[in-house]
Amino acid sequence: MNLYVLAFCAPRPPAVRGARVADSSEPMSTRQSDPPAPADGFETLAYNLRWTWDRETRAIFSRLDPDLWRETRHNPVELLRRIAPATRNGDPALVAHVRHGLSLLDEYLADRSMTPGPRRVAYFSAEFAITECIRVFSGGLGVLAGDHLKSASDLGLPLVGVGLLYRDGYFTQYVDEEGVQRERYLHLEPARLPLRSETTAHGAPLLVPLAFPGRTVHARVWRADVGTIPLYLLDTDVEQNDAEDRHITDRLYGGDQEHRVKQEIVLGVGGVRALEQLGHPIEVLHLNEGHAAFAILERIGQTMRRESLAFEQALQRVREEMVFTTHTPVEAGHDYFPPELMGRYFRDWLEWVGIPWDTFFDLGRTSVQGRATTFCMTALAMRGSRARNGVSRLHGDISRAMWQGLWSAGRSADVPIGHVTNGVHLPSWVGPHMSRVYTDYIAERWQGRSGAVDWTRIRDVPAARLWSAHVDEHERLIERLGDQLRAQALQRGAATTGPTVSPRPDALTITFARRFATYKRATLLLRDPARLARIVGDAQRPIQFIFAGKAHPRDDAGKQLLHDVFAISQQPEFAGHIFFVENYDIELARYLVRGSDVWLNVPRRPHEASGTSGMKSAANGGLNLSIADGWWAEAWAEHNAWDTRIGWVIPEHEYHDPGAQDAADAATLYDLIENEVMPLYHARDEDGLPQGWIAMMRAAIGQICPFFNTDRMVSEYAADYYQLGIERTAASG
Repeated sequence: MNLYVLAFCAPRPPAVRGARVADSSEPMSTRQSDPPAPADGFETLAYNLRWTWDRETRAIFSRLDPDLWRETRHNPVELLRRIAPATRNGDPALVAHVRHGLSLLDEYLADRSMTPGPRRVAYFSAEFAITECIRVFSGGLGVLAGDHLKSASDLGLPLVGVGLLYRDGYFTQYVDEEGVQRERYLHLEPARLPLRSETTAHGAPLLVPLAFPGRTVHARVWRADVGTIPLYLLDTDVEQNDAEDRHITDRLYGGDQEHRVKQEIVLGVGGVRALEQLGHPIEVLHLNEGHAAFAILERIGQTMRRESLAFEQALQRVREEMVFTTHTPVEAGHDYFPPELMGRYFRDWLEWVGIPWDTFFDLGRTSVQGRATTFCMTALAMRGSRARNGVSRLHGDISRAMWQGLWSAGRSADVPIGHVTNGVHLPSWVGPHMSRVYTDYIAERWQGRSGAVDWTRIRDVPAARLWSAHVDEHERLIERLGDQLRAQALQRGAATTGPTVSPRPDALTITFARRFATYKRATLLLRDPARLARIVGDAQRPIQFIFAGKAHPRDDAGKQLLHDVFAISQQPEFAGHIFFVENYDIELARYLVRGSDVWLNVPRRPHEASGTSGMKSAANGGLNLSIADGWWAEAWAEHNAWDTRIGWVIPEHEYHDPGAQDAADAATLYDLIENEVMPLYHARDEDGLPQGWIAMMRAAIGQICPFFNTDRMVSEYAADYYQLGIERTAASG
């Protein structure tokens, strides 16, 4: 662990406030004088989500019943519910495996344990992707938040996560015979998930009260243990609420503006109150996007009441403890609420803190000039935070220009917004075959200490060994895609047009897997069908393209892009070369990032704030082909110093006309695929190895893995953002 992270973790005497829920802040441990009974051991392993990034523990659940493990979407609690204890304990080898898994968990927790006491940093996010069975995420923001918690656990940071438990989660996607996206919602039952209900000292469910117009809404608190990190999820589906309020936390990013306001009150205000009831006197609040910005208002009210401060004094005090990360340079990605809606839900708060309406509403204005007409959650988060950052170097530049109006800065360079480039949690995303290569050649315990590993040792891996590992992951992907494509065809029935063809294991596989938003340009590759047909028609150099991703249910333009991709995949000249795979989620993503040869990303620059899927692919030896946007602009310029390149970049040639921009970028994309990517992939030596390709794999792994990981990212937050907040909070307290 880096020295500055160790300094951050140095224990301090806990300041206890309010009632404490038993053991709410200590990591769950399996240390006992005698080994636990096997049945208890299964549950202990199931309820700590470290299994999501520990292959040995996952193997225990898969060993119980591989088919049921897949059927339950890798939900160990549901798996154990369906398998009798006698069956679990009947195999001595399995019992021994469980005991070994418990010892590994115990060792992990003991190695990262700290002096018991309250957490010091709270990480708020509207979504968290830890595992596919807890569907409280939609895409990249949630995956980033989940990886943040995992690395915080690996590094031993005293952090707690706060989010919402969406009973219907985000939608499950299927595409009908006409190529139209359809949405299904699957209801979550918390008792059948690896979640625990937080309780009062009397054993009743812990409920957080929230003042809504004319009534009190209650939110129940569920807890997931992510290694050493507790993640608290608030849920309004409780009998104390009326029927309408029980649906506040129903769907992620669903409903109208009022529904969104109610959800964000539960997240921001309710999250702060939940931590107080749980006995966590937080010193730093990290807001991951503006959805949780109402936490600032709650902290202001608490500070005014507790310390008898005026509003402006309390605001200044609260700023010292707030860190805000913005993730999007796209206007539609920010929440704006009308004054009548804000008045309906915050009039009582205004009276309580004693400030006029204009003072309050101006917290959400997007400029220092004039009056606000809508209340912007991002503006509130920016104004109410001491430290703010974008998620790549380029996104930091874009954010400073985008939000310059919040300050009286003459130049965007003077706007106080920094950047912390995103990363990925490598143990969660590196496949088993590539992981063994890293264990044998990089470091025996490379997982969990990614930033401290000498990744240049990838040069020592024999070409045949590195290529064999990639081929093994590739073949797993092809098998997985074949199964899913056949299932999709069966679901559509006889009305499906065109033949059902599976991807080829010997074909160069280029994957576009991301949200179907218009700026991501999913159809850029399809712009010249005649040229694309010539490329895929090369019998000597087989190539195939995999598409996956969801459009937001209300994004008609995104749905049209998806329809266009599906439609071309059904045309005879592209059948067997272009595939659309339904329901892109983290389970499918693991296969795609591990087994794809090339990861394709073609956003309209500079609309990709960061992007992390390409980092995951690179960590598995995949090569990126991307616009110089987000993380790839940074990687290409600053982490591409070896003699061999780390991938391919579509260079900047920006046009004012979007059509001209698309035409130029598409032409460059075709040229790169046809004249560089395909020849290099299919050029083999006498042993059948693509030596030039393998050299690029080494360059990508050796230069991308050391930096683009969440161990480095979380360490930066700890040293540059959290520690200063803790010191200032301590000084002011």
